[in-house]
Amino acid sequence: MTTPAAPAIAVDASTRFLRVARTRADGTPELVELPGTEPGEGLPTPPGVRGDRGAALRLAYTKYREQCGTPGHVVLVVPPQERAVLPGDGGMPRPRLLDTPHAVLALLRHKGIRIEPRLLVCDLGASAAEVTECAVAGGSVAVVRVARYAPADDGYGAAFDAAVLAGAGLPVDEPAVLRELGRVRSQNARRIEVALERMAARPDRSAATVVHEVAGREITADLLHRALARLTDGLDRALDGLPGVRATGQDPSCTPVIAVGGAARSEALLRHLTGRLGQPVPVPGGTDPALAAVFGAALVADGRIDAADRYPHAVAVRVHRTEVGRPRDGELLISPPGTLEPGGATVFAETDGERVRVRTGPADGTRGRDVRILVRAAGTDAAAPAGVVTIPPSGDGARFHLGVRLAADGTARLVLQPLGRSPSGDRPLAQLPPEEFPLGVLPTDPRPDSPSDPHDS
Repeated sequence: MTTPAAPAIAVDASTRFLRVARTRADGTPELVELPGTEPGEGLPTPPGVRGDRGAALRLAYTKYREQCGTPGHVVLVVPPQERAVLPGDGGMPRPRLLDTPHAVLALLRHKGIRIEPRLLVCDLGASAAEVTECAVAGGSVAVVRVARYAPADDGYGAAFDAAVLAGAGLPVDEPAVLRELGRVRSQNARRIEVALERMAARPDRSAATVVHEVAGREITADLLHRALARLTDGLDRALDGLPGVRATGQDPSCTPVIAVGGAARSEALLRHLTGRLGQPVPVPGGTDPALAAVFGAALVADGRIDAADRYPHAVAVRVHRTEVGRPRDGELLISPPGTLEPGGATVFAETDGERVRVRTGPADGTRGRDVRILVRAAGTDAAAPAGVVTIPPSGDGARFHLGVRLAADGTARLVLQPLGRSPSGDRPLAQLPPEEFPLGVLPTDPRPDSPSDPHDS
């Protein structure tokens, strides 16, 4: 009898909810119902782990394993800037890391929705409003730039709830009250949207209208309208952090946008976004926007769709070669387009399947060298400089394998793997750790390269 393969899961830990998702046999992603799960939301995030993504991810994974056993594969939805705090749970398979934009766009691509060459992913979550400009190139999705608004006091989406509860004279951080607010808001979603629409048209007639109650306190249209301003103002601040997206959405050349996250459930907030950037791309298949990231990550975990987060362009270095006894300047390709993966293995320069051996300085090893890094777009002559790395003297004409890797946070490193034997002759240099030189974030939009100095390295 064949033992069925362990399922693949995705975990997304937000300020409000811990969400674990998997795919059904037909490929449809779904939330895993764990003890204490709120339908359509996930496990409420305990106050003790809010703001600590590593602890929240560990808790969500532990709850899943207690209920369902150890999964075969795990994808964690983690922003690049927080990947230094990954959970070290001994029972977790080595996780695959994915940020929200790539997870959301994986969901769109799986549903057959055409992705424009440029797209804005607007993540409107409890803690922050984050707008990411993405570019599609060579089958990969590259993050071009990110703008984020994250107020330190109440967060972003959570600030709406805090404003409603405070305005009604209720505690803003009481779990039972927050749960009741969530249930009441879900039950009265259409009534809330109608009230906000009428407030925008005729506030004098609608302000005093009681829309619903929470813990015995009346929530009026005016109170909801004032709370909504916390969301619209925060969204404007995030959008203003991306020059070029301020124009009205009536311009057909505007970059398309998709809105996800819990606050993206608000029709009033989406109307405000439409006024800035035009009608957002619909979340596919009626998917709850709060679940779009974890559902996309579940599809990646299950192998239904590629994450498309590999670097889409080629990385090369300027080199000096000696051919037939004559020095010549040229380029050495290190990594072809689509081979560098965040958190993945180092890609080394190869020729005919063999790693290239390079020397970083003169044969006597007395001087170092400035190495210029280039990025070239696939199938074009467009190029962009990616920085200059100063390689120190290596001594005795030592040779190296030359490579590049992307760290989990998306920043690049130039890698030199020593070859030959150490000066003392006691062990091969290949057993020594490689040297790494930071390159920062590689360019996402290669532009025509400027004429180079023939004496460049």
